[in-house]
Amino acid sequence: MLPDIVVDGASHGPLVVRAASVRGDAHRYGKEPRQDALCVTRLGGEEDGLLLLAVADGVGSARRSHLGSNEACRRIAHMLQRCAEDLQWALRDRDEMRFAALVNSAVGSTAEVLAQMAARRGHPPEEYATTLRALLVPLDSAVRNRGFFAVGDGGVARLRRGVWNADLFDEQGGGTGVIDTRTAALPSRRYAETRIFDSSVPGDVLVLCTDGLSTPLAGDAEMREFLSDAWGTGTTPEPADFLWQLQFRVKSYDDDRTAICLWDGTA
Repeated sequence: MLPDIVVDGASHGPLVVRAASVRGDAHRYGKEPRQDALCVTRLGGEEDGLLLLAVADGVGSARRSHLGSNEACRRIAHMLQRCAEDLQWALRDRDEMRFAALVNSAVGSTAEVLAQMAARRGHPPEEYATTLRALLVPLDSAVRNRGFFAVGDGGVARLRRGVWNADLFDEQGGGTGVIDTRTAALPSRRYAETRIFDSSVPGDVLVLCTDGLSTPLAGDAEMREFLSDAWGTGTTPEPADFLWQLQFRVKSYDDDRTAICLWDGTA
């Protein structure tokens, strides 16, 4: 059985993470499991490693997608750990091609694990369909490059000085590439859209989320104002506070909701 709620967090120097995943009202009413999953973990060495922040959203029509989303989060962390040092250098050097190759090897292996899990249990692989998106953040504060990859929909928002950019990569990428992933899902899709970007403004808050948050955040001004006040004042909320803030009610939005926030206090 999956819990209704998962709360996590971490800190390393100026980097602070808060994470939560909540079962939506629709799934609770239908006595269905939470299909979202998340992962917050460290890869590589103690001082020069990476933070992996990942969210997965099981496809609503897929019968066992809650299993797929949780397995995808576990497996991608395991696969990326194998190449953590190479990923660090790819981010340091802003080597987009190397970063994409390393990530896509891990994503492909994760997809294969999901397909094999389905086969062992005698199920079609599409029953485990899930999106996956992640940030890779160097622990070395001198490295300002961050890595992003995505299979499927969801969001990456930025809160800067109280102002939301609810679709970070649309602004930076001209509406191409990373954000055009709405029909993709593991295990049928075995590669990710990737991006290395610069996080150069101290105090920024990056929000990695499933569409249970990205959709209302883009469409509801009251939610944006509430979360700007909660997350953009320079004070990091305690995990319990972050959890109830994430559950801000927006009429007609009853999906699972998962978010990982990264506060960057680098001077």
